[in-house]
Amino acid sequence: MPDQRTIRDTSDTIEILAQEVQQRTRMLYAAGRTDLLLRAIGVPMLEELQMEAARGRLSRLTITRDFRFLLTDYENKEVDLQPVHKAVYLLFLNHPEGIAFKRLSDYRHELTGIYRKVARNMDLQKIEESVNHLTNPLDNAINEKCSRIKNTFLRLMDEYTASYYIISGHKRRNLPTSDRIWFQRLKIITLPRELVIWETKEAIQ
Repeated sequence: MPDQRTIRDTSDTIEILAQEVQQRTRMLYAAGRTDLLLRAIGVPMLEELQMEAARGRLSRLTITRDFRFLLTDYENKEVDLQPVHKAVYLLFLNHPEGIAFKRLSDYRHELTGIYRKVARNMDLQKIEESVNHLTNPLDNAINEKCSRIKNTFLRLMDEYTASYYIISGHKRRNLPTSDRIWFQRLKIITLPRELVIWETKEAIQ
């Protein structure tokens, strides 16, 4: 285990490296060679940097008692979604660990319960039919609903900020006892949960 001095020396080295990168970046920018700067950074890393920059602009998301979705720090702009989209969103919001689309049938009971509370006046049979479509791995309904959710957020913010709010793909690395390494494809909402404000979370428990 590294001692405190080693950790401190490593931290100092990283800080010095960051200062050098900043200085050289400014030199390239001043010389008008943003082409070389982009080549040095690379597009994938640039995307990550833009997402990290967007993290500082995230708004709290308030879930009201009557299931309105409000972006608290964006002048309480409402995320205008239909009850079925809200039910799907709340399901994934409840599972920060992520859910595999092909395993959605395992969450049928939970999704039905949320949907019934969000759409109090909707016929139970219609709710169950909708949930059957959403949890059927051979049906495209869940992809359509996630696409609608994504487009709604994109109308309210830039794509890098929206990436934290939408239901997006994530690969989790699994290390079984054998030598074989495999990845589980999950869908998650990456918005830090401390930014989610529930007026009453018990409503969907």
